[in-house]
Amino acid sequence: MIQPGVPATQFDPAAANQMETIISDLGRMYQERNEALQEVARAHHEALFRLAIAAEYKDDDTGVHIVRLGFLAGALAQWLGQSREFVALMRKAAPMHDIGKIGIPDSVLKKPGNFSPDERRIMNRHPAIGASILGQSRIALFQIAAEIALSHHERWDGQGYPHRLAGAAIPLSGRIVSVVDFYDALTMDRVYRQALSHEKALEMIVAERGKAFDPDIVDCFVRNHGAIRALHDRVTAQRPSFADLVESDGGSL
Repeated sequence: MIQPGVPATQFDPAAANQMETIISDLGRMYQERNEALQEVARAHHEALFRLAIAAEYKDDDTGVHIVRLGFLAGALAQWLGQSREFVALMRKAAPMHDIGKIGIPDSVLKKPGNFSPDERRIMNRHPAIGASILGQSRIALFQIAAEIALSHHERWDGQGYPHRLAGAAIPLSGRIVSVVDFYDALTMDRVYRQALSHEKALEMIVAERGKAFDPDIVDCFVRNHGAIRALHDRVTAQRPSFADLVESDGGSL
C-alpha cells in the first residue's frame, strides 16, 4: 500500500530494456552452455568409439562388426518394446562391448584353435577390463556401455563369466548384446573359421534358447530374423560412419 506523501514508482523504459537484454543474454549463454556440454559428451563418445575400433582391429581387420552390432542391438531393443531413449543408448553403447580386448595379448586373441586353461583365463578378463576402461561415469551412455562390456558373456543358465549371473539378474543390455554378438560373429570370417550361413547362425541361437540366451529375446530375434538379416547386409554393404550410427533413428539405416 502506497503511503501518503510518498510518490508512486514510475515506469522506467530504459531499466525495462536493460532487463530484457540481461534475460536475452542469459538465455543465449544457457543455450551455448548446453551445446558445449553436448559437444563434449559427443567427443567423449567418439573417443571411446575409436578405442573400441582399435580393440576390434585386433580381432577383425575391417572394424565393421562393431558398427553392425550397434544397429542390430538398437533394432532388437526396439522390437522388444523398449523406450526410444534405451534404443538410442543401445545403438551407441553396444559397439563398445569388447573394448576390453585392447588389454588382451595378440598371442591369445588371435590364436587359432582352442585356448589352454591359462589362455582362457586371460581371455575371460576382457569384460572386466572393458568395464574398467569405461569407468564409473555419471553419463548414461557410458554407464550402459560399461554394463554391456561387463555382462555380455554372462549366460541365462548362470554358466557364463565373469560373475556367473543367471536369468533376469543379467542386465537387459547384456542379454541383448550377447545374442546379436553371437549372431554377427558367426556370420563373419574369423581367424579360426569361415563365416557360417545366416540360417545356421539362427539355428545355433535357437539351440541355446534358455541356456545361453534369454528365451524372450531369442523368440523376438526369430520373429524378426528377416529384418535382422536385411539390416546386417545393408550395414555391411554401406559401411556407415560413426555419425550415421549416432544419428540414425532406432535400428534403421
